[in-house]
Amino acid sequence: MDPQVESFYDQATSTFSHVAYDRDGGRAAIVDPVLDYDAATARTSLDSAQRLLEFVRAHQLDVEWILETHAHADHLSAAAWLRAETGARVAIGRGITGVQARFKAVFGLEDAFAVDGRQFDRLFADGDTFSIGELPARVIATPGHTDDSLTYVIGDAAFVGDTVFAPDTGTARADFPGGDAATLYRSIRRLFELPDDTRVFLCHDYPPDGRDARAETSIAAQRERNVHLAGDVGEAAFVRMRNERDAGLAAPKLILPSLQVNIRGGDLPPPDADGVRYLRLPLNRIGKDI
Repeated sequence: MDPQVESFYDQATSTFSHVAYDRDGGRAAIVDPVLDYDAATARTSLDSAQRLLEFVRAHQLDVEWILETHAHADHLSAAAWLRAETGARVAIGRGITGVQARFKAVFGLEDAFAVDGRQFDRLFADGDTFSIGELPARVIATPGHTDDSLTYVIGDAAFVGDTVFAPDTGTARADFPGGDAATLYRSIRRLFELPDDTRVFLCHDYPPDGRDARAETSIAAQRERNVHLAGDVGEAAFVRMRNERDAGLAAPKLILPSLQVNIRGGDLPPPDADGVRYLRLPLNRIGKDI
C-alpha cells in the first residue's frame, strides 16, 4: 500500500513538511514539522504547525508518528507541540545522541540536559521497520549532511531530508560537525538503488528564478538529472565539488536557535527562575568552520 502525501511549504525557511497517510479517517505520520520563529524578536508562533494540524483533523487522521529526518539547522521543529496535540510518537535517528553531546558543549547547556536521546520516543537505526496504519515503512540511514540523517521509505515514497534537493539544485552541504562529503555520496548512491518510480519528497527546495518550489521528484529524475551526480560522477569528483562549494557557504541563519530546540525534540529550553525561556549565543564558536 502506498501513502497519500500532502506537502506544506514554509517560504521563510524554504522547508517542506509532509503528511503521509493511508486513507481518510486512517493513520498518518507528519514529517519535519516547522515551528515559526522571528529572529528579530525571538518569538515563536504556530502558523505552520496549525496548518498541519488542521489538515489531519479535516481528514480525520490519527497521527501515529512525527518523523524527523535529522536535527535541522535551518528551522525550529514543532514536533513537541504536535506531540502534545495529537499523542503521536516523535522519532529521529540514533545518531542524535552524538549531535546532542556535541552541541550541549557548544551551547553550554544545563547539566540536566541528557544526551541519550530520551527527549524522543523512538531512535531509529538503519534497517528498522515500522508501520503507519496499513502503510509499511522502513528506515535507511543516510548520513553525510549530518551524522543522524535518515530517509524514511513509506510504501513507494521516500522522505529524504536534506540528503538531496531538486535535481536542478543538487545536494546538501556536508560541512556541519559530523558531516562528510564522501559519506553523503555513498548515502545518495544507496538511495539510487530504490526503484526508479519511487517518489522522493524533499525537505527543502531553493528554486532558481522561473520556477516554483517543488516538494516531489523521483529516484529516476535524481539519478538522471541531479546536477551534482548525474551520469558517472565518481566519489572523488563529488567530494571535491562538495567541499569547494561548502567552503563558500555561510552558516544557516537560524542555526543557533534551531539546534538548541531541535536536539530537545522540539521542546523549548527550560525556563529560568524568572519563568522566561532563554536561548544562548556562544560567541565566536560558529562561523566558517560550522
